Order: sequence, then C-alpha cells, then structure tokens
Amino acid sequence: MPLKRRDRAPARSAAMLLLAAALPLGGCGALVVGGAAVGMTVAAQDRPVKTAISDSGIQANINAKLVDFDLKVYQRVDIEVVEGKVLLTGIVPNPQNRIDAARIAWQVDGVAEVINEIEVNNTSTLSDAARDSWITTKLRTAILFDGEIQSINYTIDTVNKTVYLMGIAQNQKELDRVVGYARRIDYVRRVVPYVRVSSPGEGG
Repeated sequence: MPLKRRDRAPARSAAMLLLAAALPLGGCGALVVGGAAVGMTVAAQDRPVKTAISDSGIQANINAKLVDFDLKVYQRVDIEVVEGKVLLTGIVPNPQNRIDAARIAWQVDGVAEVINEIEVNNTSTLSDAARDSWITTKLRTAILFDGEIQSINYTIDTVNKTVYLMGIAQNQKELDRVVGYARRIDYVRRVVPYVRVSSPGEGG
C-alpha cells in the first residue's frame, strides 16, 4: 500500500530547491530522489572547514537529543545537515513521531531551517489528510507573503485539524502573527506552537 503524507509534493519541491541552493557551485554534492523521500550526500571537503565542523556538531546534537527522547524514533530517522539546513527523512509509525523529530531538531543551536520529509506508514490516525494538507498550505502561503514574518524559520505540520508550529521567531510579535493566521483558517481547531523566541541580537 503506498505511503500517504500531508503536503508531500510542495515539501519535496522545497527540500530540493533549498538544499540545492546550499551546495557550493562546482562542488560534487548530489541530490538523490528516492521513492519515499529526498536524500542528500555532500562531500565535506567541498564546504568551508568551519561550516563542515559546525554542520557535524549540529547533526551530532540532534542525534543525541533523539536518542534521549526515543531510541525507536532515532533508529527510524535519517538526518543531513548542510550550512545549518536540516533535512529529516525516514519512516515512522505515527504522525506524532514526525512532529517530535522536527521539534527536537529546532531545539539545537545553529539550526537555520528544518525540512521534514519523514514518511508516516500508519494512516489510521489521519482523519482527513487532504484537509490537513490544505490547512498547512494555506498557512504557509499566508506567512510567506507577510513582510513582517521570516517564514523560512518555521516548520508547519497539521494533524487532524491541529496545527503544530516549530522553529524560531524573531520576537513575540512575529510569533503572535503566525499563530493568529493559523487560528483564522477554516477547520483549524487548535494551534500548538513549539517555537523559540530569539534572544535580543540573536541571528543578526
């Protein structure tokens, strides 16, 4: 039976474009498109040494947090980090595992973006995947065209009409705007923000 996922095509396109942009020109990084997710391999020597070391540290910290949180989830999730951009792939049993993995990735210092391509192979808890996908797309579009919101800093997941927000807000006002957009979308019954508000001077 084919796997089902919310907002699959837009997420995959975004993952390919953003990660391709992170590769150095003329480098030997490669994008690999598989049946379940987008994977990526990057030769560390094609990136500045400091960047490669930083990315390795980010990946190690995410791995450690996932192990502490749930060893079974850690064993099912693959992580790639390029210039602070985190790509999550793999297959998990339920939507909450997918949300938890992204939430944990955002907790690590140095993470600039999280692209969540984790598949869910148990759709029994997805009451209306099409509607959830519509909600996610509508919210993503709303914050993308709001000049006061840095939309790239947010990951959005919708499960059974509950919107989960993850990422880093520039300030509380920005977070309130994002939450406000989510609450005004039809069919949304709950908004759960797992968002860290930047400290003054953080992120430049």
